[in-house]
Amino acid sequence: MPKLWEKGYTLDPLIERFTVGKDYLTDMKLIKYDVIASIAHAEMLAKVGYLSSEELEKLKAALKKLSELIDSNQFSISPDEEDCHTAIENFLVREVGEIGKKIHMARSRNDQVLTALRLLYKDQLKRIEKLIQELKNQLVQFSKRFGRIKFAGFTHTRKAMPTNFRTWSMALYDALDDDLRILRLVFELIDRSPLGTGAGYGVPAKIDRRFTAERLGFKSIQKNPIHAQLSRGKYEFLLLHSLSQISFDLNRFASDIIFFSLPEIGYLSLARELCTGSSIMPQKLNPDPLELVRAYHNRIVAKQMECATITSNLITGYHRDLQLLKETVLEAFEIVEQLLLVMKLIFEKLEVNEQKCRTSLTKEVLATEKVYELVERGTPFRDAYRIVAEEFGGE
Repeated sequence: MPKLWEKGYTLDPLIERFTVGKDYLTDMKLIKYDVIASIAHAEMLAKVGYLSSEELEKLKAALKKLSELIDSNQFSISPDEEDCHTAIENFLVREVGEIGKKIHMARSRNDQVLTALRLLYKDQLKRIEKLIQELKNQLVQFSKRFGRIKFAGFTHTRKAMPTNFRTWSMALYDALDDDLRILRLVFELIDRSPLGTGAGYGVPAKIDRRFTAERLGFKSIQKNPIHAQLSRGKYEFLLLHSLSQISFDLNRFASDIIFFSLPEIGYLSLARELCTGSSIMPQKLNPDPLELVRAYHNRIVAKQMECATITSNLITGYHRDLQLLKETVLEAFEIVEQLLLVMKLIFEKLEVNEQKCRTSLTKEVLATEKVYELVERGTPFRDAYRIVAEEFGGE
């Protein structure tokens, strides 16, 4: 298979395998977006006069055919094609001959991949936002069922003061609202078209970047071509950071549920069908899904750090290092999607043991309330604090 950069020499097979890596597999998740961008690019080339209307229609028909093959799992990228960009152009040449060789006019694989990735990221962010909204709705339902029930909250892993399950569940609801704000900020940053910036220094041809931006649904264009290339890695880091905020919140509440469902605490009960068992202890029901939710947050953070280190110390312009970010970010999206689905199911089936919660409200848990009762009667706070502390053996 010919390569887009081919110059008449044969690449060493080891180097070819090493540089391609998993890209030909990862790009199967990206190719449909590259096809969409290629259609818009072809339309722009026709608009400014590089393609005839007949050539445009042939290219669009071939790209539509390719899109259908991709959707029906009848197309794959071969390792020697390296990536989806080469696979698309090779397909077009097979389908429409010489016209297919015109599609790469006024673009580089650099702005191609930036554009396809941003289209993918936008779709993924919309998907994550939808899943967050679904989890928030489930939290509202949980709060309606159990929100009035009071229990002893903890500080320092010791019983502290009373709270209730509305306050507890709505804390996650509010945290997810924060996460949505971060997601939307990242969406706003990436919602700018890099198509037409070439390899980071523009293209020496008359093109209409605003036309392709509008056709692809971008809010605006990224004007500076160097900045467009430099934003690869920076925006991925922000994406991973936004995803890590979601996994962080789910991590904390997974830990709460594990702790609160301990038989010794007993506030919460997990559905049996959500727990796994032990291969040696027949009585065990383990909260494995919650433990994995907790652990996966650390993997997202690791991916964030991987992104930060891969992209540091690079001079202006594209570097092959950036290729490794695709797999990192796509895996993070998949993980967070699964975490949100799992936590929604957990809250859907989670039960509260009202009796256990009631018995947790022992005398010492109400100590702070007693302090404020004395304050309302006119006792200075510090004196009231010491009076109540003495009741519990304080000095």
